[in-house]
Amino acid sequence: MKHVLILDGGMSRELARLGAPLRQPEWSALALMESPDIVRQVHAEFIAAGADVVTTNSYALVPFHIGEERFRAEGPSLIRLAGQLARQAADAVERDVTVAGSLPPIFGSYEPENFDPTRVQDYLGVLVEGLAPFVDVWLGETLSLIAEGEAVRRAVAATGKPFWISFTLADDASGDGDVPRLRSGETVEAAAEWAVGSGARALLFNCSRPEVMEAAVRTARAVFERNGSDTEIGVYANAFETEADEEAANESLNETRQDLTSDRYLRFACDWAEAGATMVGGCCGIGAAHIHHLARGLNR
Repeated sequence: MKHVLILDGGMSRELARLGAPLRQPEWSALALMESPDIVRQVHAEFIAAGADVVTTNSYALVPFHIGEERFRAEGPSLIRLAGQLARQAADAVERDVTVAGSLPPIFGSYEPENFDPTRVQDYLGVLVEGLAPFVDVWLGETLSLIAEGEAVRRAVAATGKPFWISFTLADDASGDGDVPRLRSGETVEAAAEWAVGSGARALLFNCSRPEVMEAAVRTARAVFERNGSDTEIGVYANAFETEADEEAANESLNETRQDLTSDRYLRFACDWAEAGATMVGGCCGIGAAHIHHLARGLNR
């Protein structure tokens, strides 16, 4: 089994654990406005836990969460702050830590029907411009359809920096022969074929139940092997108690599973690595304790 790159975990619950404000619709963006030192502390704790990659806290810096007016007025400075805080935490340690610039679904998580190709570059451009001085790699994450991945590819092309694309999966797959799909209904196979031709350095799957990830990894691996592609595969699952796509993403705070202990999450991660994943971390509800366990369990 290859060495596994350890990603960080979910930002929002760690912010709340350390005392930062967390409420909808601003979500994790609120901490940048009111408690930026805690954002830096979360990055630092993930690094101390063993993360090789920290992701900027820019996921909620879109009109979907902070509103159009605030995005135009305050967005550029908040985006730059998100990049600075991640960079500061990464540079504060002696080992190499990669900073990934989070580029979220502009028109809402798990809402592929809202994607607007005529407007997406306008918003992505603001994020890319603000984060570019601080990041090593771009991460388009929690994307629900292939067109969102293509929009990220276009948005970062002129920066010259590598990019990773992470899709969120339909949570209703049983894993017993069901074809793994994105939340748009597009197949993981189609997404992997797109990734081969896109230039993405890695294809990841995130913000879905751990139970649906392994089939997606195996599907992507088969596509990459068939095409002779060296694209990396990654996974960072969430700990939501119920299916995340039952409600609009900024309407409530999802409960997290009590059964998804660090030990159990590591067992899932070992299965993903065995299936072909070389990058593993966590999404919503997966905290620094989980990452600590992953870092010691996957690469021992």
